[in-house]
Amino acid sequence: MNAFNDSVIISRLRETFGYENFRDQQNKIIENILNGYNTLVMMSTGSGKSLCYQMPAIIHDGMAIVVSPLISLMKNQVDYLQSLEIRAEIINSSVKRKDLESIKDDISNNKIKLLY
Repeated sequence: MNAFNDSVIISRLRETFGYENFRDQQNKIIENILNGYNTLVMMSTGSGKSLCYQMPAIIHDGMAIVVSPLISLMKNQVDYLQSLEIRAEIINSSVKRKDLESIKDDISNNKIKLLY
């Protein structure tokens, strides 16, 4: 039996994001990732890719690193996650040195769930 099943994942979706259901294949993608399967996902813009990596990061211990070439997208994602009281931070050229040091400390102390 899988360590993570539909009911656990949907319960976390509701309590964390306030959504009642997943879109299309999001649930299966998230379940595969949580259960340790290598998962390649190709989805169009606006189809809910972010949730496919955010949910496993929130459920699992530790921190997930998200690499994106778009600073504005990273900022939007981090702002949204922080509004949900999920510890997310961004490291890019817009981050001031003192803020970077604080982020590094938080990483060292396992306080960040998603690092963009």
